Amino acid sequence: MTAKVATWLLWRMTAPHAPLGFLAPWMMRQRWFANKGALPALEEIGSWSYDSSEPGVQVVTHLLLDHTVGKPALYQVPLTYRAEPLLQQSTALVGRLDGVYVYDGPHDPAFTAALITFIGDGAEVTGDHAWAIGQHTAGTVAPGLTSRVLTGEQSNTSIIFEAPGATPLIVKLFRALHDGENPDVVLQTALALAGSDAVPHSVGHIVAEWNDRGEPSGRAKGHLAFAQEFLPGVQDAWRVALAAASAGTDFSREARELGIATAGVHATLAASMPTSEATRVEIDAIVDQMHGRLAAAIGEVPALAQYGPALREVFAQATLVPWPAQQRIHGDLHLGQVLKVPGRGWVLVDFEGEPLRPMRERNRLDSPLRDVAGMLRSFDYVAGTLAVTGTRDAAEWAVRARTAFSDGYSEASGCDLLENRVVVDAFEVDKALYETVYEARNRPTWLEIPVAAIRRLSARVPSA
Repeated sequence: MTAKVATWLLWRMTAPHAPLGFLAPWMMRQRWFANKGALPALEEIGSWSYDSSEPGVQVVTHLLLDHTVGKPALYQVPLTYRAEPLLQQSTALVGRLDGVYVYDGPHDPAFTAALITFIGDGAEVTGDHAWAIGQHTAGTVAPGLTSRVLTGEQSNTSIIFEAPGATPLIVKLFRALHDGENPDVVLQTALALAGSDAVPHSVGHIVAEWNDRGEPSGRAKGHLAFAQEFLPGVQDAWRVALAAASAGTDFSREARELGIATAGVHATLAASMPTSEATRVEIDAIVDQMHGRLAAAIGEVPALAQYGPALREVFAQATLVPWPAQQRIHGDLHLGQVLKVPGRGWVLVDFEGEPLRPMRERNRLDSPLRDVAGMLRSFDYVAGTLAVTGTRDAAEWAVRARTAFSDGYSEASGCDLLENRVVVDAFEVDKALYETVYEARNRPTWLEIPVAAIRRLSARVPSA
């Protein structure tokens, strides 16, 4: 027996435990790792091995808890351990440890093949203090798929699967894990199974359970991955709208169709999932959160204080009128979350909700008018972007787009946005306050975009 074979056999017996000190410096450099300020203090709380069809390769998913700062953050870290190096994937090499080559799983075909097979077969695996189940919901997983990783993402890793003549798929691998169902999986699966063509067709997902000392039961459960139809060669609505506004091209027809598509998604979610009347307690709780964000925004941008009385009146007026029923919604709807698909129209994606909100909050019923307000703010951001860059004045373009979107949504949903204007205004102010804090912290030269909306919405209040 050679030394290399002996080393490999030893790894086969000792895996799947993660080499934490070896992984910490590498994790610091990954875009999906949130804390870039210090070397991770890692704890492995669970792991399991996927079946590998390739000899000399072990495919392992590690659940690693980072204790560096604040509340511990849990990450999904799939790795492959190889006796021989993987050709043409040097950038995916985590490092070499005791003669074994360790790779970032999504870049290794051994992992991606095991992953898509696990979903397609609806397989199950029990590992060290954790288990995982693949759930195949619809469609087929073609044989012989090749994989590649999309670049540019931060919180997730997306893997494209393709083969000649086969429908391409995309698997979103959630890197940061949380207890609770991921709305991106739940809502898009429900929409696709209900026959909606306004979302990519779902294929399946992976659910896992692991130890969690922060949960009363001592266990947590959540989604690890989501497989769905991939739509190649399409543009998102932000790019389409920005190009139209830059050229001075009217966007009313497209905006109206987007309003109709949004209303259709809301209607399907309301028919497929629970709804409830908006109670006084729920309305007051939402408006209280708006007041809290106003106070926080004034603390961040003191110049907003001059609009405080008017904005508080906007919120107060919203409590005096009936609200539409509460239901599941997109939760973070804007032009960047919509794709323009030839022959199919607008397709909505990324139903994870606001990424900074806890998973439990993102899974609560909410007002569909929150989505409406998010899209209205997005049209304003198109015009604001052109103003900031000195390209052109697109203020009237934005007014026409907002009006057309509202008309399309009102007609298709039966919820007249003009009659619900005070509630839409409250949600739009709330979104603009969120944007103000973001721009103040990250892009001060863009601060005028949300402040202009706050100024406009404040002026609607008679006493302002």
